[in-house]
Amino acid sequence: MPMILFCQRPPINSTTGTKVPTTVSKPGMDRRDFLHALTATVITPTQTNALVAAARAQIGVTTTYDPTYRKIAYPNGDVPRSTGICADVIIRACRDALALDLQQLLHEDMLHNFSAYPRTWGTHHPDTNIDHRRVLNLQTYWSRKGAKQWSPRNASAPGDTFGPSTQPGDFVTWLISGRLPHVGILATSTTVVHNIGNGAEETPLAAFRTHPAVARYRWPS
Repeated sequence: MPMILFCQRPPINSTTGTKVPTTVSKPGMDRRDFLHALTATVITPTQTNALVAAARAQIGVTTTYDPTYRKIAYPNGDVPRSTGICADVIIRACRDALALDLQQLLHEDMLHNFSAYPRTWGTHHPDTNIDHRRVLNLQTYWSRKGAKQWSPRNASAPGDTFGPSTQPGDFVTWLISGRLPHVGILATSTTVVHNIGNGAEETPLAAFRTHPAVARYRWPS
């Protein structure tokens, strides 16, 4: 039986990104330190614009939704771009716009801090095929890297409000119908790019009002 990811189809309803130079490894810096240095870089307005453009570029390319477990390459592994889940929108945008691979970065962190991550799926070791495609793991990784900008004071915060100082390029998460984790990237102050069942699309935040907001992240931070 195929494994189902935690980013599932809920009941509701371009331009291209450019590569942006990132931190350069210094002599004597080992691979783990270099990866940590990448995540310590503060995102710039140019990178933010590229991130949003890279997310929007997926509209019309990713046209279906498929939450089944698949074996993929590592690093920079991906399922076919014509399909995917909500987390894939974020992963692809970060690779295309920032040259940052959340598959590898999250895996490196899980290798050394596995107990810090959710055990929702009964796993006992990291899995490069799926860990980065799970919203709960992404939330944990971003929080550990100091990227959380906002979280609600109660569990019923409306899903169209993510606190003050939101900006395009922020990642936002919900519990759809109060139970299914979902993630998207703010394209504007009132719209989000995500895949909720029909492929990548840009949707008004107002469409999520009845689904509890979980958190907002700005990464790299």
